[in-house]
Amino acid sequence: MRLVYLGSPDAAVAPLRALIDAGHEIVLVVSQPDRRRGRGAVLMPSPVKASALALGLRVSDRLDDAFEAARAGAELGIVVAFGKLISPGLLEAMPFLNIHFSLLPRWRGAAPVERALLAGDSETGVCLMGLDIGLDTGPVYRRAVTSISSTESVATLRDRLVSIGTALLVDSLNGGFVTLGVPEAQVGEPTYAAKLDPAEFAIDWIRPAEEIARLVRLGVAWTTFRGKRLKILEAAVSTDVVEGDAERLGTMNGTAVRTGLGTLQLLRVQPESKGPMTAVEWRNGAQLQPGERLGGDA
Repeated sequence: MRLVYLGSPDAAVAPLRALIDAGHEIVLVVSQPDRRRGRGAVLMPSPVKASALALGLRVSDRLDDAFEAARAGAELGIVVAFGKLISPGLLEAMPFLNIHFSLLPRWRGAAPVERALLAGDSETGVCLMGLDIGLDTGPVYRRAVTSISSTESVATLRDRLVSIGTALLVDSLNGGFVTLGVPEAQVGEPTYAAKLDPAEFAIDWIRPAEEIARLVRLGVAWTTFRGKRLKILEAAVSTDVVEGDAERLGTMNGTAVRTGLGTLQLLRVQPESKGPMTAVEWRNGAQLQPGERLGGDA
């Protein structure tokens, strides 16, 4: 098939490569414009753009170029984590398929993998859906379900969903677009996966240990200690379920932190301006004093 591919982040690279390996012709790749990244604020292409250029594909950051591709005979558009809504006019010019990393209508929106994990969902999955003018409201052609373990990180979960979605897409297009059949409308009450706000990354020790552990699994959680940030890279929920009183929230017993419900066992941390280390190494070096706590002054 002659395809237009729309995607930007790392999660969209594997499906692009798999489509090429399966014999499809990618006539155009549309990705987000180059952005400044890293400490030196160097202008860098998106992972999809970098990969597409390495493969010798035509790349654009303008959706209008997809109209030209449709007029030139592109049969289908593929969208994977593109980051922008497709205009009604472009949807009329060419059909589109989207790999969405949730079990729709649960977790429509920008951060379905993160929201499923934060909510404590026991399962999630991938939907291969048709696009319409709404936000992830289109009908579903195929879906695959996978469980979420109580300890896996968002990175591990996302990698598995990308692998599942890539296989689902390639297998579904083996016989061409027409073999997909008639899609099914989404059924059920929708939930929305809003983009993560950096304010959500700060640990509030009044929350239950289980909720804080899920935040840690996103790889972005932090607290403060003696006025400086302390990233919590890995943690586990202790079996203790004693409710914490306000005066003891954030206090530590060894490497276990008292929360609003239960204790959180710190495993790996990263102090400000230092590299990752075990929680035991950090605590030994910090030499905590009686009454000191995380997330506030003693």
